[in-house]
Amino acid sequence: MDDQHRLEALFDAGHPAIAIQTLEERDALELVAAIAREREHQFFVWSLLEGVRSPLKKDQKHVPETDNAAAGLFWLARQDLPHICAVLDVRPHLDDPQVMRALRRLIGRAGEVGAHLVLIDHAGPMPGVIEAHSTAFELGYPDDDTIGVLVKAELRQVHQRSSINISITESHFDALVRNLRGLMPRQVKQIVRDITADDRRLDKDDIAAVASRKRDMVGSSGTLEFVESPATLDHVGGLEHLKKWLSDRARSFSDGAAEFGLTPPRGVLLLGVQGAGKSLCAKAIATAWQRPLLRMDPGALYDRYIGESERRLRDALAQAEAMAPIVLWIDEIEKGFASAASHSNDGGLSQRMFGTLLTWMQDHESPVFLVATANNIDALPPELLRKGRFDEIFFVDLPGEDARQRIFEIHLAKRKREPGAFDVAALAAAADGYSGAEIEQAVLGALHSAYAGGGEPTTETLLAQLEASPPLSVTMAEKIAQLRAWAEDRCVPAG
Repeated sequence: MDDQHRLEALFDAGHPAIAIQTLEERDALELVAAIAREREHQFFVWSLLEGVRSPLKKDQKHVPETDNAAAGLFWLARQDLPHICAVLDVRPHLDDPQVMRALRRLIGRAGEVGAHLVLIDHAGPMPGVIEAHSTAFELGYPDDDTIGVLVKAELRQVHQRSSINISITESHFDALVRNLRGLMPRQVKQIVRDITADDRRLDKDDIAAVASRKRDMVGSSGTLEFVESPATLDHVGGLEHLKKWLSDRARSFSDGAAEFGLTPPRGVLLLGVQGAGKSLCAKAIATAWQRPLLRMDPGALYDRYIGESERRLRDALAQAEAMAPIVLWIDEIEKGFASAASHSNDGGLSQRMFGTLLTWMQDHESPVFLVATANNIDALPPELLRKGRFDEIFFVDLPGEDARQRIFEIHLAKRKREPGAFDVAALAAAADGYSGAEIEQAVLGALHSAYAGGGEPTTETLLAQLEASPPLSVTMAEKIAQLRAWAEDRCVPAG
């Protein structure tokens, strides 16, 4: 159901108070107004600046002396006929006992006369007594059809102000709409205005501009971030087993797979040595399946206000679903949910956050493939490791000799050096025990050394860099041995 039908269902079920916490106040207000207009109910809105007003009436007169929160809520509670009222940003005023009492009376009165109260706030949560007597409602993201309508309507408005040239095929328009998934209506409209502001035209070249602006908008939230992935798997050295697993499942997202009895894979957990390539594995999955890659930062979810952290996680997961099909990457998941594995002093927040994530992993139906990476298996809650949470648990070990050769070749070619000019076999042998990240740093170090000396890097300068910097497998040998022993019978090797 869309937002209007979901909210109407709550009204019909007799919920007297609905709480909407959102940054999109205008969308929430328009949603409530649309229901009031359709049902021909009286519609009142209270705000601190204007007091009580009736926006659907032509005169739109403000009720005198209702700009005070307690007075405005008391006035609304005295209305006997069935009506719908929206109260804006009342949360900061609830520390006042008069306002709290007036709101509690209004909620009770709404139930008595068949009225409906909608509390629209940008921050929360509500005090416990209000939360107990109200029903939370979250605005959804528009679907493709709605986005298409929004884009066309905004284009008409832009054209009326100053004419624009629209030259775009239906297929390119569909691609533009897909790139706008996961944005709220306000953001969709803003992007349309942005891409038409300079050249006063809309064509297929604007599709890339839409994707770029969307990345900026999503990244500004701090919880989700678009990540660039390699163009092809040729840029990924090793990981043969993971590549085979991805290849075998590439067609499972097609319509024919469901008829064959298959369900699309839902996620993998990548455990392994630091720097061995877990992040590269996440990027490889996005590349293999040609999906956008979004990284969620668990640390950015936590907030000092009660309930806000859980809301941020729900919002991030909802936005990821709206942008599907995508690959969602939670990097170092143990750092975000480690306290869920032990008795913590955070009041149960980590357990609640972890429970929200597990429920979503189990229940979500949209094509979001979850990739979780972890370095410390001791910090992971056992519920995350049980069978069925992930389609597979891969162990990403240090690269073997063939993979090390390929990694040297990739990084040398990436920096405009011909791999054939180096003894790559000797370099791979000397780099035994080195991670892919450490090999990359050795190549960079050799380039710096050569540039400082006014020459070109050679096999010898690379060997010198390797010798000068012992790998993590030496400095943390005991911990890596313990990790390998744990993974031996529990994980599938990625390479």
